Formats: sequence, structure tokens, C-alpha cells
Amino acid sequence: MVINMTYQEFKEAVIGISAEMQVADYELYFTESDSTSVEIYKEEIKEYSTDSGLGVCYRCIRDKKAGYASTENLTPEEARSLVVRALENAKSIESETESFIHGKGDSYATLPEDRMEEPSGGELTEAALALQKELYAVDSRVADGTQSYMAYGRNTYALYNSRGLDLEDRAAYTLCMGLALVHDGEEMFDGSEDRDGRLGDFDLKEVAKKAVEDAVSAIGADSVPSGKYHVVFTGRAFAQLLATYSSVFSAEAVQKGMSLLQGKEGEKIAADMVTLIDDPMHPESLVKRTFDGEGVAAFEKNVIEEGVLKTLLHNLSTAAKAGVKSTGNGQKASYASTVGVGPFTFYLKPVEGTEEELLAAAGNGICIKGVSGLHAGANPVTGDFSLLAEGFCVEDGRKTKPVKNITVSGNFFTLLKEIDRIGADLKFIRGMGGKCGSPSVLVRDMTVAGQ
Repeated sequence: MVINMTYQEFKEAVIGISAEMQVADYELYFTESDSTSVEIYKEEIKEYSTDSGLGVCYRCIRDKKAGYASTENLTPEEARSLVVRALENAKSIESETESFIHGKGDSYATLPEDRMEEPSGGELTEAALALQKELYAVDSRVADGTQSYMAYGRNTYALYNSRGLDLEDRAAYTLCMGLALVHDGEEMFDGSEDRDGRLGDFDLKEVAKKAVEDAVSAIGADSVPSGKYHVVFTGRAFAQLLATYSSVFSAEAVQKGMSLLQGKEGEKIAADMVTLIDDPMHPESLVKRTFDGEGVAAFEKNVIEEGVLKTLLHNLSTAAKAGVKSTGNGQKASYASTVGVGPFTFYLKPVEGTEEELLAAAGNGICIKGVSGLHAGANPVTGDFSLLAEGFCVEDGRKTKPVKNITVSGNFFTLLKEIDRIGADLKFIRGMGGKCGSPSVLVRDMTVAGQ
């Protein structure tokens, strides 16, 4: 990475070169990040790392085709090269998909005041050491292999284009994670708990307690006979499913024939109580955003509302093809990526009741606290899934013995229709593009394979 210009200086250089080369429609997308992380093992620093990076992507439109070029080097020479390479790239594009540069007219949200204080490396290390001490103090069975992790990150996103947009979002966050390993005889069991927010707000005793309890709760786990069971998914478990199948709500997937939701807008596709929301400004959002990867205003929207599919998620190209407005979900996996479609903070709206109340409603069955094998065992195109799961037996409305080595099977689209109850205990997990969340969910008569 070579830098002898600021982003503002580089931007001005690109503007001048674009005018010189008579590029009428173009966009400059910039990201910058800084991070510090520390990992503790056996009350010593296992790994301490700092990282920083930036990148710029130039996108131009020629003959309705988008040409891309990117760089990490902010120099006068690279500014010219960027424009030249993007124009050459546009000439070689054979895709029939029309590309667009977004103009003015959107109303953008205002980010809440950033009160995140940047912790020093020493403060992160001190907190990680303190967390590991708390992990060992919870239970005498906590074993070596138990680790703690702290990280701080700061991100900047900026977009300038030839149609008058000049936007910038800034975000900062601190992550905390406890990874507990406990022994029971010859067997070992692991558990975890994490938090994000402000370093000073983390309750390290609580994080440690939850991580160790997660590990201990698996001691003595066994399978169950195969059959049909009433299943209570914890919020985190159902959020895992939601994250896996979030792509089916992408208009890009629908238009490519990779989602069964084609032509379903306005139709009932889920139980009445199901409302599925995408909110880039949710309080739990790790990185809050006011605009998407194309400069379209990002906003809260009900994708499913009371069981009815209200909208798919769109970028500018998919919206034009469908004859609708973009939903502000044009996403870039990195500064150098082409524009795709994806959610920000995607979650199932809470309804009523605690996890305990849903267990009571189930009576007898299984509580699933986590699923695995999501890449191999879940098909976003068909909706079919067959996933390894772990959790607890439910007897007379209460969790009893732990369960492992079971497989829960079904179809995501059918599952949405068969949800019996949704709790109010919303939990979030971090996914690829942001966060996914869900309360506890009760589904009756699911297929479970065990012994």
C-alpha cells in the first residue's frame, strides 16, 4: 500500500481525470479500517495484532455497462490508471445487466453520535486477561484450552459520484468473546459467549459465566430416538437458519432462478405472526449504515409483514429489471467487489413470551440451541435442510438431559408457514454481511433423526 495523497486529494485527482477523459457517469467508493485484537491463552498473550487498510474502487458506465477498477495506492499515477483501467474493463463486459449511477433526491438518516472510545492495546489486553481469570473462576472443571478474545475496529465508508453524491459513514465497535473448555472425566466440552459494544460496558463475570455454562450444559449429552418432535429453537439457533437462508430474499437470486420466491410478492408465505425486518440502523447493528454500496439511502423495511412477502431486497440493477425502486440493499463484500444484494441487520420481529414459556407450550420435545453443517446441509435454492443439532430434551415443559448427535430436517419455506409461536427474547448473531437475529421459535412436529 503506497499513500502519498489523502482520500480527498485522490478524489479530486480522479474527478479531474474523469472530466479530462469525458467520463460522464462514474462513482468512487472508498473504505478504510483499523483494528486491534488480543487473544489470551493460559493467562498469557497468545496473539496480539494490529491491522489497517484502505482501498478505492472506481466504477464507470459506458454503453450501459459498468467497468470496475480498484487500488490501495493513493498516488497521482494510480488515479489516472484507475480511470483508464475501468474504461477498458467496461469495453469487455458482455453481461446484459444494465448498470446505473445513483443521483440526488434520497433522504438519508443521521448516524447516532459516535460515543465509542478507542481502547488502547493495553486496555484490550488487560480486559482479555481479566476475562480469562473469570473463566477459570467459574468452575473447577475449566481446562487449559480456555481462551479469551478482545478486539476493537473502526471503519470508514465513503462514496462520491458524478451525479452529486458525496457521502460518508463512520463506525467503531469493540468485541468480547469467552471460549470455555471444560473436562468431565476423559471427555472435553466447549462453550462460548460474546458481546459487542463499549469495552467499559462489558460484564466480564457474566460473559465468563455464560460461556462456561454453555460448555457444562453439554456434559452427559446423548442422542434421542428418531421421530417427530415439537421443537423450540433458541433465538441464536433460529438466527443461524435465518442467516443461511437470507439470500432467498435477494431479488438478484430470484432473477437468476436461485430462489423459490419468484412472483411471490404480495402473497402469504409465512405464518401470520411472522414479520421479517431489515434495519441498517438497528441499535444492535455492529456497523450502522445510512447508504448502501451504490449510494442509495439505507432504511428499515419489512420484508415479510404478518406472513405476507412485502418486498424482495434490491440494488439499482435488480430494481430496474423488476420495475421498482431500489430498497437500498446494494452490497459490496469489499471495496473492490462488484455490487450485489444483501441485508444489513436482518431479524425476526419479537412477539410475546420467554424461552421458558415456549418450552411450556411445547410440553414435550426438543430445544435446539445450535445447528451445524449449514454449508453442506442447507440448500438455499430449494429451502431443504438436514442439519446436525444439539440442545436438550424437553419434558413437561422444562429442559432436561442434554442432546447431541441428532439431525433436524425440513424445508425453510415450509418452516416459515408452520411456526407456532414466537417469543420476545430477541438474540443476534454476527453473519457475513452484518447481523441476523431471532427470538425463540416453536415449531411442532419436526423430523428429527437420532438413534
